[in-house]
Amino acid sequence: MKTQKRAKDKNKVIVAVSGGFDPIHVGHVRLFEEAKKLGDELVVILNNDNWLKRKKGYIFMTDKERKEVIEGLRSVDKVLITGHKKGAEDMSVCSELRKIRPHIFANGGDRRRSNIPEVPVCEEIGCEMVFNIGPGGKVQSSSWLLANYLKLAGRGKNAQKKKAR
Repeated sequence: MKTQKRAKDKNKVIVAVSGGFDPIHVGHVRLFEEAKKLGDELVVILNNDNWLKRKKGYIFMTDKERKEVIEGLRSVDKVLITGHKKGAEDMSVCSELRKIRPHIFANGGDRRRSNIPEVPVCEEIGCEMVFNIGPGGKVQSSSWLLANYLKLAGRGKNAQKKKAR
């Protein structure tokens, strides 16, 4: 979305959120629902596979799969996959914020003004930053879900081995 489009739609409040959302869970859905209440249009900036590999070292769901799931949620109007290149130093969504030029950049329970690199860009484009979006703070984590799954999967294998003896 260009500056001209934002000016044309000045009565339409655009809200953006960002994240890896891998895998997507109830905390993400609540974040999207609460963020949508802040404006008229919710744009999800989805960190791509290169970003996930760099941050976590693995991908559970590809960016295309995550995009499709997120697009299916009623609170989400658009999903934009980031353009992070393999091995890039910049892990922020500053470039995407400049493209979208939202009125509000909403952040979940574990984000603070002091720990996100997008603050200067939001100030530059006149985007309000809102924190602690979503009820109950961080209610779930993709990493927690995957760790729990691996723990349970390990028990399943051991249980099967014991039965086979």
